[in-house]
This record gives sequence, structure tokens and C-alpha cells, in this order.
Amino acid sequence: MSEDESETSEDSAVVEALRTVTPGYSSHRDVEMDVIGWSVFLGLVVLLVPFLPLLIVVWLISKALEKI
Repeated sequence: MSEDESETSEDSAVVEALRTVTPGYSSHRDVEMDVIGWSVFLGLVVLLVPFLPLLIVVWLISKALEKI
């Protein structure tokens, strides 16, 4: 391969679109996965909210100890 051929192959743009046998894809909402995601989120909120006062107390104690 000569130097001229390599320059033209690197600089040329793609002119022909790819042809494929698969049908085109149009996006849509995935309601089932939305329900699973929200269920996991709400489950974590229900489990972690009771620990919130404990976390606040630990945070306040750590801030008080930093000032000593």
C-alpha cells in the first residue's frame, strides 16, 4: 500500500449508510422496571428512616468531639 492510498482512506468520509436486517427501534417507557425501581427505593426509605435519629445523634456527637 502506498502513502497516497493510506492518506485517502483515512480522510474519506463514510458515504454509505449501514444496512441492517433488524427493524428500527423507537424508545418507549418500561413501566415494569419503573415499578421495581420505585419499590426498591420506597423499601429502602422505610428501612432507613427509623435509623435517621440515630445517625443525627452520632453526627452531633462527632461534631462535639471535634471541637474539644
